[in-house]
Amino acid sequence: MSIVKHAPMLTLEEAANLAERLYGARGTLRPLPSERDQNFLLDAGEARYVLKIANAMEERALLVAQNEAMARAAGLRLLPQIIRSTRGEEIEEALSNGEKHFIRLIAYLDGTPMGDVKRHSSELLYDLGDKLGRLDRILQPFDAPVLHRRFHWDLAHGLEVIRANCNLLRDATLRRMVSQLTVNFEKYTLPLLSRLRTSVVYNDANDNNVLVGGGADIYSSDQTVTGFIDLGDMTHSYTVSDLAVAIAYAILNKPNPLETAANITKGYHASFPLREDEIAALWGLATLRLCMSMSIAAEQRRSQPANAYLNVSQKAIRATLPKLLTIHPRFAEAALREACGLPLSATASQVVKWLKGNAASFASILSADLRREKATAFDLSVGSPIWRGDPRGNAEPQLTRRLNVLLEESGAQIGVGQYNEARYVYAPSMEEACTIHLGVDLFAKAGASIRAPLAGKVAALTKTADITPTVILEHEIAASGKKRLKFFTLYSRLDKASLKKLKFEQRIRKGQRFAAIGSSVENGGRTPHAHVQILLDDLDLGVDFPRMAPPSQRDVWLGLCPDPNLILNIPKRIFPKRAPSKDKTFAHRRQRLGGNLSVAYRSPVKVVRGWMQYLFDEQGRKYLDAYNNVAHVGHCHPRVVEALQRQSGVLNTNTRYLHDNINKYAERLTALLPETLEVCYFTNSASEANELALRLARAYTRQKDMIVLEAAYHGNTTSLIDISPYKHDGPGGEGAPEWTHTVPIPDVFRGEFKANDPQAGAKYALYVQRAIESLRARGRGLAGYIAESLPSVGGQIVFPTGYLADVYRYIRAAGGVCIADEVQTGLGRVGSHMWGFEMQDVTPDIVVIGKPVGNGHPLAAVIARRDIAAAFDNGMEYFNTFGGNPVSCAVGLAVLDVLRDERLQQNAFRVGGRLLEGLKSFVGKYDMVADARGAGLFLGLELVSDRFALTPAASEAAFIANRMRDCGILLGTDGPYHNVVKIRPPMPFNDSNAEFLLETLEAILKEDFLRR
Repeated sequence: MSIVKHAPMLTLEEAANLAERLYGARGTLRPLPSERDQNFLLDAGEARYVLKIANAMEERALLVAQNEAMARAAGLRLLPQIIRSTRGEEIEEALSNGEKHFIRLIAYLDGTPMGDVKRHSSELLYDLGDKLGRLDRILQPFDAPVLHRRFHWDLAHGLEVIRANCNLLRDATLRRMVSQLTVNFEKYTLPLLSRLRTSVVYNDANDNNVLVGGGADIYSSDQTVTGFIDLGDMTHSYTVSDLAVAIAYAILNKPNPLETAANITKGYHASFPLREDEIAALWGLATLRLCMSMSIAAEQRRSQPANAYLNVSQKAIRATLPKLLTIHPRFAEAALREACGLPLSATASQVVKWLKGNAASFASILSADLRREKATAFDLSVGSPIWRGDPRGNAEPQLTRRLNVLLEESGAQIGVGQYNEARYVYAPSMEEACTIHLGVDLFAKAGASIRAPLAGKVAALTKTADITPTVILEHEIAASGKKRLKFFTLYSRLDKASLKKLKFEQRIRKGQRFAAIGSSVENGGRTPHAHVQILLDDLDLGVDFPRMAPPSQRDVWLGLCPDPNLILNIPKRIFPKRAPSKDKTFAHRRQRLGGNLSVAYRSPVKVVRGWMQYLFDEQGRKYLDAYNNVAHVGHCHPRVVEALQRQSGVLNTNTRYLHDNINKYAERLTALLPETLEVCYFTNSASEANELALRLARAYTRQKDMIVLEAAYHGNTTSLIDISPYKHDGPGGEGAPEWTHTVPIPDVFRGEFKANDPQAGAKYALYVQRAIESLRARGRGLAGYIAESLPSVGGQIVFPTGYLADVYRYIRAAGGVCIADEVQTGLGRVGSHMWGFEMQDVTPDIVVIGKPVGNGHPLAAVIARRDIAAAFDNGMEYFNTFGGNPVSCAVGLAVLDVLRDERLQQNAFRVGGRLLEGLKSFVGKYDMVADARGAGLFLGLELVSDRFALTPAASEAAFIANRMRDCGILLGTDGPYHNVVKIRPPMPFNDSNAEFLLETLEAILKEDFLRR
């Protein structure tokens, strides 16, 4: 280890003199980090080089070997190339502090160190493996005697290095973790090493030596490996060492280290196929490298305490080791084999084949023969109506009652919970939850006997009171030839009394009763059932073996735990057809639905359940919904659902008949509005409502012309497209008709008049007055003015003070009516007021509400002055068959009740204020974040690529929305330039949701796309 003491220590001036004297190269020099050598970046203007001064202990033959390796790999363009000196030499010499050092000049490779790039996409990780595999394939036939050396960074000597230096680790917890990982290596990996291929390896693909770059767009930027630098650690060792080293550093600080390793391994295997023993040893070698790094750094810090480079990875390693200790080496091997497209184990297929071939010989696990007894399969998937959104509804005795009803209706005695089913009930947090069911559940009465399907012995059983009563039986079978194989069956949710009679390694006969189904009291309040699971490998976990798996590891766990119906023999006819995968659903949608019906996000979300401010996909992943304001009081709010169900069971008919619900709802709704707004019309959608508002205005004024705002959107009917510049001036639009007159949106950030202008509102309002004057000059009248009280599609705009007051005064003076579109902002969303127009201290002539008023149910409304309604009552009947039907009005009443009783307007004011404050803190912190604005839970974050020119950063806004989706938060983008990130969650959105959103958003804002 004393080699670091002989590191060169040239000054910048001395290095510059060397470069000019030996290579005739002049330019600016700056030092580069190195463990034991000294490197300088030489910028010569048109070209850049790296001046490398080797450690005094370095052998010339070693540098010659490195040069030859670079020459061999020249075609890959992944390694730097040697620049000869003015004397034609590849290696020169110089003295420093009385010691001789070898000098080389190499071409500089463009790229950013992977360690400096915060986003490591799956494409980048795959490319890292692929490029490294290509390099190892080139190096495989190369050899040099000097590379057969004893080197402290060689994984072949890793155990010795750790044993020699582990005691230097001052942190006792860290020492224990290194010690445990070393024990795992000795147990699972060490026996494999003698069978591994050996060759010359690069041996230093850590994230500071891997360069990345490229990419034509924001998603691919810096997501391609452009080269590898620093061949100083090259040695002859295990061929798989390069992959192990790359994995070791790539998994640092990753939420799912094994998924990262699998992506890299997949790329490597594609370009340089791995052997089975190499895959088996890979995870152990990667963890060994990290333990070596901690140990070596501890020793080197003693001799060079001021060398910061020696600590470059230590903090990240310290944080990652606990995660690695939770991953069993054999599970890691299975995951890496799966990534390589190989069977998860050499014996798995043989066991499954034996089970299939002997299916008829197995005894029934229950007293009733499952092959003949009538059973029904329960749908316990994420989207199943059996589950309730409120977790309290899934506890005892409610769930058991619902399951018993299903059994009674089917005439079955046994219920079956399905294998490989994603279950919502197991997704409580925002972290990836274990939602994939790895067994089969047999629902029967508590006390029902559990029998062994085939002979075995007790391999593990629960003995402590706080663990679900579980037994694992080990079975041994004869495979091909004389080889014996073993597998396990797991039985859980058992009766505690029956377990007391069992002993470890007790022999159990085929068909023998060895346990019973436990009661709900014994099993954490669950409906009585037995969970049955097959384990091809128990991973030394005993009764702690998982019953559920995370979706990201689904295929691996299913490979280790095949379908228990191999031994249960339940007729396949009872199992319903599985729902199509997300990909199939998407493909079918594209085939059957209009192509311009957009889908959110680059990777669409298949949503199958909602609850309050959360949505769940088909695999049980939980998303925080900060996007869908339609579910105003929360997805599937139980009071709204109950009101809908109750009224649907009594009556739903059209409004030609009398019914009290519509009267009650109209009274409740108008009570929330200014007194002059007293006549209601109910529709099924906001588009219908805005269309009706337009008719009302024209009937009252007997004029047609309308004044609208730039970037406005009011609905999808033909007439509404005509008054929606966002649509008619956008792609596929035909421009405004002659009766639509557009005025600038009063945007005090991007518009002509800014937020610091106290007269901005009045100045923007003058545009409306000018439009009116232009109409008069042409002899035209005015029907009215329509605007969202806070324009949403316009970019989450908050009007400057006094704007609407002046506008409404101008409109009314011209004989027009003022329409407030409150579809996005009504019913307390802005927090400080019930309606957005109240923020401007005005009263409209007509108000339109929609979407949120029915919490997603098709309900919208127009509320107008009585004289306007009277003018509309001109002899032509107005009829909307189901607008305001009894069910819709029952839903609307429930929404108003929830809004009042749960104080959701006050919640929007408090949580929204906190959220806006957090968003505003990003404005001065990140160059791309130009403005944060909004009110309550109606917020926007505007992004620009140039703060002075206010160049819209549309692709960056979309990138953020997609990254937030990856992190479990649903957001959207809006604005005329599509560069505003919009935040409009359901109203129950709480403080912890706001904190999670802000933390996640800031983490993404720190990612590398901001440097573009």
